[in-house]
Amino acid sequence: MKKVVVRELIIFIFLFFFLAIWMHFKEWLDHPVAHLEALPKSQFGWFHPLVFTFFVYILILIVRVFIKVVRRFVNTGAKKGI
Repeated sequence: MKKVVVRELIIFIFLFFFLAIWMHFKEWLDHPVAHLEALPKSQFGWFHPLVFTFFVYILILIVRVFIKVVRRFVNTGAKKGI
């Protein structure tokens, strides 16, 4: 159980940094400190990076679960000779 939580936390943190750099690449290169200081004044609010990352994480999780269910169904059908 602990391994699963750690793995999912690593995925979430990676996704957080990936989205932050991808969405704000120019700002991170031009003026990173000013960009971080402007975070509380953002139109989406102080916690918007975490909220957006959470929504993207949930979408990815849904796709991962769907693929896992399909694989299980295919493997079960293959064992039964379907």
